[in-house]
Amino acid sequence: MVQPFKITIADNVLEDLRTRLVAARLPISLDETSWDDGASLTFTGKAVDHWRTRFDWRRQEARLNELPQFVADIDGLAIHFVHVKGIGRAPMPLVLTHGWPGSFTEFERIIPLLTDPGAHGGDPRDSFSVVVPSLPGFGFSSAPRMTGTGSRTIAGMWHHLMTSLGYERYGAQGGDIGSGVSLWLARLFPAHVIGAHLNYVSAGLQPTILPHEEMTAEEARFRQTAADWAAKEGAYSALQSTKPQTLAYSLSDSPTGLAAWIIEKFQAWSDCNGDLESILSLDTILTDISLYWFGNNLNASLRLYKENRLDPLVFAPGERLKPPVGMAHFPKELPVPPRSWLERVATVTRWSEMSAGGHFAALEQPQLLAEEIRAFFRPIR
Repeated sequence: MVQPFKITIADNVLEDLRTRLVAARLPISLDETSWDDGASLTFTGKAVDHWRTRFDWRRQEARLNELPQFVADIDGLAIHFVHVKGIGRAPMPLVLTHGWPGSFTEFERIIPLLTDPGAHGGDPRDSFSVVVPSLPGFGFSSAPRMTGTGSRTIAGMWHHLMTSLGYERYGAQGGDIGSGVSLWLARLFPAHVIGAHLNYVSAGLQPTILPHEEMTAEEARFRQTAADWAAKEGAYSALQSTKPQTLAYSLSDSPTGLAAWIIEKFQAWSDCNGDLESILSLDTILTDISLYWFGNNLNASLRLYKENRLDPLVFAPGERLKPPVGMAHFPKELPVPPRSWLERVATVTRWSEMSAGGHFAALEQPQLLAEEIRAFFRPIR
């Protein structure tokens, strides 16, 4: 059953948050402005002060409630989603999936570009009816009550949602965890998925390379680059994919700790040249962080990394995706395998090197990403 949904955070929850922020105890830093050891003390302190004294959740709540939101019961979980129907004669259904540390708010600016392209400099024939679910345990979606809810399972839930909305044929798009969910959709439901468009390809995508086959030089360089990156930058992933419960205690108890954990990723993974506020406002960042705080499902959102480690996207020898795949590679993205790696398991009909943007493409460069999504799906609608 699908029911309309409005965000309403209780006053006592907001007061509890403010009380915790007032009592925040910040650490000592060898260099208060540096990001070398993690979240900058100067920036984090500024963000916490803004959250406590100037951030207006009720204003953000009212704005978000302008989006048509719903909750559906899927496999016993209440899944929150945004559903905006396209304007035009034949809008194409499209499910957009976010990742961590994102939320459905990542797509707030890109939704109108996709649902009504004619009003934003595009061709009205490229319109989409957009569905943006919140991953289980993220935002206002309830958390899984048992193990095994990784991207494969979530893809099944998304297929259930799309078909229950009357969309028997639909496209999939995503970055970060949303990339894996989109590929699982294409793999599990090829008769229903028109195509999968990505703005990230995880190193977890594993084609099987037979003994008589060899990686290309470019693929070998990627494997080394990814390993080097993981050694230097991947501590968060190692922790979330092995002992998420331990980390969840700290992030569930301290909004300051939660803010630092997430802010550091926004700064490191975006195309901001070291100045995060040049591309994302504090209000935008804190709205996302607030959703994690209010949801109080930190273990579930962190644990998704463990689920995906235990059930990676491994392809058998000769196995290939039937729906076509497209990729928009943004310049400040995390390490991404070369096109040949993806082509081992998929027919890649479009691969674009983007001019600007990072890991949070829909937030950072919604116009560029929207144009790529339209271009990929245009010939296969």
